[in-house]
Amino acid sequence: MSNEAAAITPTNDLKLEIVAVPVSDVERAKQFYLSMGWRLDADFAHADWHVIQVTPPGSACSFFLGKGLTTAAPGSAPGLMLAVDNVDAARAELTANGVSVSEVFHFEGDRIHFRDSHGRVSGPDPERRSYLSFASFNDPDGNEWLMQEITARLPKRGQSSMNVATLVQLLREAEDRHGRYDATGPKHHWTDWYAAYLVARERGRAPDEAEIDAARHMQSAR
Repeated sequence: MSNEAAAITPTNDLKLEIVAVPVSDVERAKQFYLSMGWRLDADFAHADWHVIQVTPPGSACSFFLGKGLTTAAPGSAPGLMLAVDNVDAARAELTANGVSVSEVFHFEGDRIHFRDSHGRVSGPDPERRSYLSFASFNDPDGNEWLMQEITARLPKRGQSSMNVATLVQLLREAEDRHGRYDATGPKHHWTDWYAAYLVARERGRAPDEAEIDAARHMQSAR
């Protein structure tokens, strides 16, 4: 038998949508993550447990934060990675919101290490290659997050987990809302408005908010 894994064509999507992050104080964690502009999706509370669900801007994956949520110790989650278009800009935004963020760094020999500063070299990747420039921060419990700059994706690595049915629904929604803008707005190409609207919705903005974002984009583009 060949040692190579058999190539198969999957017929069902397996989408990672929730990751559990252990924290000791849910309200403190909630305040921290919302201060970065993360979306609060749910807040579940019972007599002896409390769990919230938050989602970073533009992320298809959300996070459960809770005490007693897992057997893992609070603060023990290493190397939670967030993809960013520009690590300098992302770092500056978080710093402006009061988050303590490391300097931008890269790894010696391109080998990534979690929960250990070993191998970290000050400054972005010298060649500014995609996937190889980072900045990190911790939440109040010490769970570590790494922001990884991705400017060009590897082959077969898509940007979105959206499926056909979801996209059809979203396009119909955009068509309806664009009609209102088109009736009163200045002359424009519909693709510009659609692109801004779809990106806003993909990043978790509500329809009314996405409509405002699209209008603002059109105004700035003129």
